[in-house]
Amino acid sequence: MHDQTHPTQPLVSPLIIDFFHDAVCGWCYVMSPRLRQVAAELGIQVRHHTFVLQDSREQMLQAFGSMERAKREILGHWAACAQHDDTQSINIEGMRAQNFDYPHGMLSARACQAAQLLSGDNAHWDYFDAVQRAHLAESRNIGDMDTLLEVAIAQGFDGEAFLNAMDSDIAQQRVQADRAEAVRLEIRSIPTLLVSSRETGQVLARLQTQSAEMLKSRLRALL
Repeated sequence: MHDQTHPTQPLVSPLIIDFFHDAVCGWCYVMSPRLRQVAAELGIQVRHHTFVLQDSREQMLQAFGSMERAKREILGHWAACAQHDDTQSINIEGMRAQNFDYPHGMLSARACQAAQLLSGDNAHWDYFDAVQRAHLAESRNIGDMDTLLEVAIAQGFDGEAFLNAMDSDIAQQRVQADRAEAVRLEIRSIPTLLVSSRETGQVLARLQTQSAEMLKSRLRALL
């Protein structure tokens, strides 16, 4: 059972944020802690959606031409992300030194959905952040089941229950439903934050990577 605790506080904000992300995305790594900080300060509920950009090696090859080029181009994006990373923990050289193919995001998305199925949105976010740290800071292969399971156990999940949830039809269906929702909403890049009215469900703003101060200012203006 996931045992990480969160302070219980009433959700007083009339806003809800839907956070679309992919665990292999460096900009999501930059944005997630900023969103955590601001959402906690303003009492805004955050709902999580896995948006896998490439879901297989074949799609990686279609997008980049070769796995070598995929890694080279993605690490180029990492360099831009590292300039904006508040934690200064993105380890480009560590990942460059690894001999595994750069992973697509499907397995980590299923793992995030498993965390949510077992323990809800907060657990999804905790697991997402942990698996991103494993990938971007620790240079681990999050396209590998053993890595994903090790992260889950470190987060307090029972290993067998986590694997069963990850392998379930409902986890796969949730991944595909999130991707379909992103297409319906014309989301083409991540991270994307959709800020909506709790009462009406109307989308009030569509935000991407920005500073915590700018995010807080935008959200306060909507309150």
